[in-house]
Amino acid sequence: MLTEVERTELERRVRSRKGRAEDGRVARVLLLLADGATYKDTAERVGCSEPFISKWKKRFLEQRLAGLYTRHQGRPVRVLTPKMEARILAWTNKAPTDGSTHWSTRRLAKKLGVHHMMVARTWRKHGLQPHRFERYKASNDPDFEAKAADVIGLYLNPPQHAAVFCVDEKTAIQALDRKDPILPLSPGRAERHGFEYVRHGTLSLFAALNIKTGDVLGKTADRHTSQEFVAFLQQLVAGQDEDREIHIILDNLSAHKTKRVQEFLSSHPCVHFHFTPTYSSWLNQIELWFSKIERDLIHRGVFTSTPDLARKIMRYIRCYNRDPRPIKWTHDDPSKHIVPTKRSAVTVH
Repeated sequence: MLTEVERTELERRVRSRKGRAEDGRVARVLLLLADGATYKDTAERVGCSEPFISKWKKRFLEQRLAGLYTRHQGRPVRVLTPKMEARILAWTNKAPTDGSTHWSTRRLAKKLGVHHMMVARTWRKHGLQPHRFERYKASNDPDFEAKAADVIGLYLNPPQHAAVFCVDEKTAIQALDRKDPILPLSPGRAERHGFEYVRHGTLSLFAALNIKTGDVLGKTADRHTSQEFVAFLQQLVAGQDEDREIHIILDNLSAHKTKRVQEFLSSHPCVHFHFTPTYSSWLNQIELWFSKIERDLIHRGVFTSTPDLARKIMRYIRCYNRDPRPIKWTHDDPSKHIVPTKRSAVTVH
């Protein structure tokens, strides 16, 4: 039995073109039942099932018009309890069971039977990012701490009236030319390079960074041999006063320890070598400058030949030396120092 207000509201829902189609179906069902139609006739005319009719009739009889609003049953709400959080963290530290190398939020959520956002919130709370990883270098030099202290001491407290240089080679710099023209950047579009290239050979760059002024002395060569290295050292020494002490920080490349280099050191007693520990290129400041020239010139440069590459490298160095900036190393917490591990000869830093 429908009141006049209820019938008017149900008829309005049937005629409405802006309301939900589901509301119109329910209204038609109730109007047909109120007019004496059977479940079977109603199901055929509305295009629904008899359980659908029974459900909405029961709701209407219990709550009248207020019971006609759809309610999404959904899944039971699961709260991120400390126990569930600990379980997610424990499984995050385990290897995945499906053969993959790391967990994703959805993969771990499926394994634990929880929503993936629950896993994501737990990872965000504890700063976990299983999809990321970092690389590190571990030195196996037994004298790591002494050598590192020697190099860092030159940076923080260099000898008075002495020149300190960081020296290294950047090898196999390719002179790459592009087959297709470069399309310049435009609003909303990055600069585009063609996929194919022409390789015109390689060069090596010898460079010395003055830690006090930031000036860079550079020299290009076809090969990074001991003979070329000594020629670069002679060029470096020629630019300093005759009696001035010169301290050079360099790595353990075999070309730095040949008989020719030893003869050079014997004839230049004012030159002193300071070798960095093995696998510790990060202690040599010239590596920072190499990364800068790689970003600024080499990575995106177009070079038609090796002489063109050498010319552009030397032009970059001349422009850089107009406003050089020294690299300043600081040591804020003396309690955090470099120590060898107890398990092996590998040094952690």
